[in-house]
Amino acid sequence: MNKINVGIYDDHYLLGQGLHALLQKQEDIDVTLVCSAKNKLEEQLRKHPVHVLFYNLHELSTLHLNHITQLSIKYAHTKILILSVLDSEEIVMQTIKAGAKGFLSKDCDKNDMLEAIYVVRNGHDYFSKSLTALLVHKYITKIKTGDNDKAADLQVLSIRQIEILKHWGEGLSNQEIADKLYISIRTVETHKNHIMQKLNLKTTVDMVKFAIKNNLIKI
Repeated sequence: MNKINVGIYDDHYLLGQGLHALLQKQEDIDVTLVCSAKNKLEEQLRKHPVHVLFYNLHELSTLHLNHITQLSIKYAHTKILILSVLDSEEIVMQTIKAGAKGFLSKDCDKNDMLEAIYVVRNGHDYFSKSLTALLVHKYITKIKTGDNDKAADLQVLSIRQIEILKHWGEGLSNQEIADKLYISIRTVETHKNHIMQKLNLKTTVDMVKFAIKNNLIKI
């Protein structure tokens, strides 16, 4: 099994160790870097390259944004996932613009973190559920004012993929979808990845938008 190398940066040492403890028992994930000093992070990344880097953000400043930008440029093979107690739309957009590939808010759990790792590792952007709801609410407002795109063609998706997309759009977690359809969580994740590839979608928010546009969920 090819493991996903994961790094953790948190200037609060104990919080970084806590996240390490949450992830270290995953068979397909190898936490190879835990760093609490900004001035040592690049040195650690050179010694221990990672596929995904958790960047824990406790406050937002120009210094943080510049740091994220520098890392995303110098280590383009590393996907940066922001983990933050700050979850306004403006903060999310600023960090994504700086080069982060995903954003996990304070209400996320271990399953959300694992899903985020798999999604960004596969080349897509990731937003946690509460942020998806925030961004989709803005999108629904846009629809109701008449500014909407033409619905896409559902024929590229299999019946099972349409089922999964519908349940995801309704707010079900991967575990809930797996239980409902009697399949494994990894199968759900694989289907969602294929859906995003087939429809050329980049984020989980885009998946929900697609479901709305194609009347798979009610608004």
